[in-house]
Amino acid sequence: MTQLSELFIKTRAQNRAALIGYVPAGFPTKAECIATIKAMVAGGVDAIEVGYPYSDPVMDGPIIQAAAELSLSNGTSAQDVFDTLEAAVSFGVPAVVMTYWNPIERFGVAKFAAEIAKRGGSGVITPDLTVEESATWKSACEQSDINRIYVVAPSTTEVRLPQVVSQCSGFVYAASLMGVTGTRTSVSGNAKSLVERIRTQTDTPVSVGLGVSTKEQASEVAKYADGVIVGSAFIKQLQESSSIQEGLAKVEALAKELSEGVRR
Repeated sequence: MTQLSELFIKTRAQNRAALIGYVPAGFPTKAECIATIKAMVAGGVDAIEVGYPYSDPVMDGPIIQAAAELSLSNGTSAQDVFDTLEAAVSFGVPAVVMTYWNPIERFGVAKFAAEIAKRGGSGVITPDLTVEESATWKSACEQSDINRIYVVAPSTTEVRLPQVVSQCSGFVYAASLMGVTGTRTSVSGNAKSLVERIRTQTDTPVSVGLGVSTKEQASEVAKYADGVIVGSAFIKQLQESSSIQEGLAKVEALAKELSEGVRR
């Protein structure tokens, strides 16, 4: 059992949702990314998603795209992603990598999964990998004993939904809307109905991403989901700060607010 699976057992026993924070490795710099994760954890984030910066991020909105571009310009490598993952785990929380399929294939499928496990990571979120094309990845994850996390959307059909969620472990990533990541004034009404549909097919925890940025939104999603995923809102704190010190303070403050929201 991974640390991620253990986390959801704990949060379910506490009758609350887990707060999951996302940041791309290498943003704003490699060292400052690790400092950002430390601030998130200090503020109450329960688990970390380390983003693998990619040049063609189809699921990412402008805030995360800009962060990924800066990370890539810093020369962030696969080893930097793994180092960041290991650092996150050292702060006492479960951590996963979120990456498109191409970097996994380029690194070596079995090798990538083994490195995740070696660094103490719990698993990998693969937003553009279909279950039909996952045989090699499934085998690698089973060999390394890490979680495979797929993304489902409101458009996922009733026929396809059980096929996808049956292959998930750790949690099912429920994209709250048809679109890209980003902060929004409200969470899509599709989120709750999607979670309800998923729950008819699996007992695996369900985490909702895309659009959560405030304490009130986190509290709303926590009423029906096992996990609340926040990325753009954290990154925005850094992008809009005049110094890294100011940004880290804002990240920790936001984490505290969101943590209070999922614990209501």
